[in-house]
Amino acid sequence: MAGIYIHIPFCKQACTYCNFHFSTSLKMKDDMLRGILEELEMQRHYLPEHARIETIYFGGGTPSLLSADEINRIAEFIYEHYPVQQIKEFTLETNPDDLNSQYVHSLCNTPVNRFSIGVQSFRENDLKYMNRAHNAQQADYAIKAAQDAGFTNITIDLIYGTPGLTDEDWLYNLAQVKSLQIPHFSSYALTVEEGTALARNIQKKKTVAVDPEQAAGQFEILMEKAEEMGFDHYEISNLALPGHYAVHNTNYWRGLPYLGIGPSAHSFNGRNRRWNIANNALYLKSILTENKIPFEEEILTQQEQLNEYIMTSQRTMWGTDLQKIETEFGSDALKHIVENSRVFIEKGWQVLEENKLLLTKAGKLFADRIASDLFIV
Repeated sequence: MAGIYIHIPFCKQACTYCNFHFSTSLKMKDDMLRGILEELEMQRHYLPEHARIETIYFGGGTPSLLSADEINRIAEFIYEHYPVQQIKEFTLETNPDDLNSQYVHSLCNTPVNRFSIGVQSFRENDLKYMNRAHNAQQADYAIKAAQDAGFTNITIDLIYGTPGLTDEDWLYNLAQVKSLQIPHFSSYALTVEEGTALARNIQKKKTVAVDPEQAAGQFEILMEKAEEMGFDHYEISNLALPGHYAVHNTNYWRGLPYLGIGPSAHSFNGRNRRWNIANNALYLKSILTENKIPFEEEILTQQEQLNEYIMTSQRTMWGTDLQKIETEFGSDALKHIVENSRVFIEKGWQVLEENKLLLTKAGKLFADRIASDLFIV
């Protein structure tokens, strides 16, 4: 199994916290669509021969800036030139302000069967702080418009730790997930990434800084409330009702191959990683004029593969399989992990169940630290 990720590097406006690659100018959009189709042609043999495409994910940026016809152009090329099995999941990331009734109904004539809606918050103050292009009313409307058109496979993004977001406000946002009958959501702590407008505004004291203790407390509220609502916390930042896990993203965490198309997109074929240049003009010049893909590449060593498996598996509800460690990486690696995990088991941050190392609720607050301490260095 494998997936294809298409990066659409355009947005209407820049959110203060975002460090993904995008441009607020749409003047290159037509050329970018040509470039994406050309790269799809060039990358046809990157994935393993046995891999069959089961998920397609349009991310960004803001893919909902594409028309239904433009989405169909890309999808039809994939279906014609790649070993598509049965597409289990065709996700389109969308902004709420794009999902009006007319646009949603046009998407009924595309293969899209899942929306990832960038709500972030149902509160006006949070949206203004993040410089989102939509308002709270549009967030509510977008979800209902998608549901009214027959789309039931919907996920939304929510951000906690925003200055001014009280615990009661956060509980309100979480309550909307249940009220609107949303089967999946992703939830992230607001982080200050270097080079973003948020980082500059905080440095210049133009805006309130983020409080790590607030974020930690609201993560604990997230875990408690999600469990109460019947959601499985199947990955640190992802929660779903049973049977509604994200197939595309779960395959990432399982280490399955995927192909990334577009500027800044990443690919993995089981042996190496590639990442395209994060520059629209240079990407298009290389693809359309020089007929080559502008990427960097690394071949993963056995040690790097092991550490990556530890990092991803520790973030999931399935944990780190010690039998897999021994079989694929050897007894020395197993011994190292078992010994280094003892301190976390004693702290109550990890448990060992059915030969799998799992994070506890308390341990999820320290997921990155725990994984790094288990790495082979």
